[in-house]
Amino acid sequence: MHDIAFIRANPSDFDAALARRGAEPVADRIVALDAKKREAATRVQQAQSRRNEASKAIGQAMGQGDKDKAEALKAEVAEIKANMPEWEEAERAAGTELHDLLATLPNLPADDVPQGVDETDNVEQHQWGTKREFDFEPKEHADIGPALGMDFETGTKLSGARFTFLRGDIARLHRALAQFMLDKQTRENGYTECNPPVLVGDDAMYGTDKLPKFPEDSFSTFKSLNEKMQDELSRVLPAGASIRDTLRAAMSAYDNNVDLPERLWLVPTSEVPLTYSVAGDILPDLAEPIRMTAHTLCFRSEAGSAGRDTRGFIRQHQFEKVELVSVCRPEDSEAEHERMTKCAEGVLEALNLPYRRMLLCTGDMGFGARKTYDLEVWLPGQGAWREISSCSNTGDFQARRMNARYRPEGEKKTAFVHTLNGSGLAVGRTLVAVMENYQQADGSVTVPQCLAPYMGGVTRLEPIS
Repeated sequence: MHDIAFIRANPSDFDAALARRGAEPVADRIVALDAKKREAATRVQQAQSRRNEASKAIGQAMGQGDKDKAEALKAEVAEIKANMPEWEEAERAAGTELHDLLATLPNLPADDVPQGVDETDNVEQHQWGTKREFDFEPKEHADIGPALGMDFETGTKLSGARFTFLRGDIARLHRALAQFMLDKQTRENGYTECNPPVLVGDDAMYGTDKLPKFPEDSFSTFKSLNEKMQDELSRVLPAGASIRDTLRAAMSAYDNNVDLPERLWLVPTSEVPLTYSVAGDILPDLAEPIRMTAHTLCFRSEAGSAGRDTRGFIRQHQFEKVELVSVCRPEDSEAEHERMTKCAEGVLEALNLPYRRMLLCTGDMGFGARKTYDLEVWLPGQGAWREISSCSNTGDFQARRMNARYRPEGEKKTAFVHTLNGSGLAVGRTLVAVMENYQQADGSVTVPQCLAPYMGGVTRLEPIS
């Protein structure tokens, strides 16, 4: 969410920053809606004040025996009461329209974010590691995976496309990677391990900028509304209409106490519950950032990604990630962004996986980010760099949406925190990187030395006969 005071004072600068993200100018409309809302609010406040004054004056007039004045005041109060709902509705409508508009606008990019349209305009910051030289033709993970227990067919049989069933030592390696990442982030990098819910409500999704703009990217469910009924309702409701709100409106005339189904979302990443855990809070001085990490299942519908990475284990509807989240003071967020990215890089370096850091351009950043670094790992089977982590500084964009503040030491006023999130790392993609970089000519995969404590003596994944 954006600072309306900043837009009001700097409309041209706001439009110029939005233009860098390919958005149309909208400051004039925002300022006009803000003025309309404030004008309506002033009218309501003045009416309420006059109603209170007139109500007091009625008693005084009655005490003085001035019945005519009392009757005139009563009529004035009655007229104000009659008009008040209309004036309050005007204030509410203007506020809602302004809020809904602001909620659909992306975060403004930081000044040092390069201008660009897509990933081809991203800027490489540095590379690390040496690409392995093979004495055989390296294969893609999807080719060596089935013999090692990466069962795509059973995953599809159970749940459909983009689901995978892992068996045996490759499942253990997947688990070992997650445990190794968690231990590294907590023991070495100072993150607090958390175990959050993976089902969250609308408020959590909105507060972390996943709603209202991108509902199609995530999976949702209802506590007490079966899927068939959801499908039927979706067919008859207008586009974009909320099933819950529509049901509530339809049933209110029948029974105000009807228990309507609550929509819940399967988290696209644990960024959502970790970040939203401070929603509505006023935190102390934040001399040190709050740093949280969690290993969870994640779920994404991958809307709009048809034809991309449909083969293999890279783009799944269900996957696992070790997420990093920081909450800090505004003046600390740039340094925290660098630190978080280095914490993610440390996992790749411990696994001896070559990678490069990319600074994303304005056209490739996520909706809520003001600056993002992507880490891309080298996949020799594909002969390409592929994203394995994305670390973003959102500034106060999410904090304003979820009203997360802190009180600087010695200050009476509060200020919005800054929030950051990143992958430390995506577990499945790291498994893919290990498979391709540590593969052997016979189809086996050597286990990286740093994972030995987690593998119970298994040093190599052997093809299953």
